[in-house]
Amino acid sequence: MSSMSTHSNSSLSVARLYADAVSLLRQLIATPSFSREEQASARVLRQFMSRFGMQPQQNGNNVWARCRHFDPSKPTLLLNSHHDVVRPNEGYTREPFVPAIEDGKLFGLGSNDAGGCLVSLLAAFRYFYHQESLAYNLIFAASAEEEISGTGGITSLLPVLGSVDCAIVGEPTGMKMALAEKGLMVLDCTVAGVAGHAARTEGVNAIYEALPNLEWFRTYRFPKISPLLGACCMNVSVIQAGKLHNMIPAACQFTVDIRLNDCYSHEEILAIVREHTSCSIQPRSMKLHATCISESHPLVIAGSRLGKPCFGSATLSDKALMPFPALKMGPGLSERSHAADEFIYLSEIESGIADYIALLKQLL
Repeated sequence: MSSMSTHSNSSLSVARLYADAVSLLRQLIATPSFSREEQASARVLRQFMSRFGMQPQQNGNNVWARCRHFDPSKPTLLLNSHHDVVRPNEGYTREPFVPAIEDGKLFGLGSNDAGGCLVSLLAAFRYFYHQESLAYNLIFAASAEEEISGTGGITSLLPVLGSVDCAIVGEPTGMKMALAEKGLMVLDCTVAGVAGHAARTEGVNAIYEALPNLEWFRTYRFPKISPLLGACCMNVSVIQAGKLHNMIPAACQFTVDIRLNDCYSHEEILAIVREHTSCSIQPRSMKLHATCISESHPLVIAGSRLGKPCFGSATLSDKALMPFPALKMGPGLSERSHAADEFIYLSEIESGIADYIALLKQLL
């Protein structure tokens, strides 16, 4: 490729960007990148970005770059997706790290979540990278540890990036605009009993003591309903009590997964739970907040002009950790994420690149 085609967006067609994006995604699929083990995929991303003159930087396993004509006096738009993946589940019938193309689908671990989004956003960043006089600065960031909400991911990267005014977060939404996203709070609960011999029914059975609490978690409904996110929901997802068949258990421990809408804070939900239950409760984290971007935000207006519908997302992303307005939007579908034999349609990547560029043109 000539220096002009490498460094001037005027010669960059969607077809060229798409071909390079698919090639990069195939490399990423073939490179194991489990959370906290993304060193190799970070190297692949750096090499690709360097090849096209985008001057990548690295912080931990996060790879990022600023547009060439970055102007601190202008607002900054972050283009973000993640390059870590979850471990393949037992249902896989294909090799998860073999990027196979069949019937217009690209198979492989991380192809849909969120490889297609990542390479499409990077293609859009590349399209605008060398342009002068943009209304917004652009930063591209491929973050680590998204799948585990780890401290070495976007949380550690944001202070390095400097001031950011808004973001597009690449997650598989069918290129619909996820304006809102549910938050998460995980509670570790313990109900105490008194150990005793099962033959004499001595002691106090912690399992029986836990039953009223479990029933409350099953049946309680939080009254505030979000227009975009609906109701909060709670599920007891893990339970453990006792080790011997002939001993009354002295403790029953269980875990509750709570998905918050944007009507409640973590503190409000926790207060309600403690008011209605008798168990000891320890929240694991209070940082994964429900988020919502206004329909009047320029990002949303630009997407609406392209005919992109809005919705509220039940799944988490790094959007939850961003202290500025963020729009979640990307090629692929959420229901394929973490599924066996994960795939993305090649046409979704091509149209995703075109849509990202079209949306950004309205802003830049």
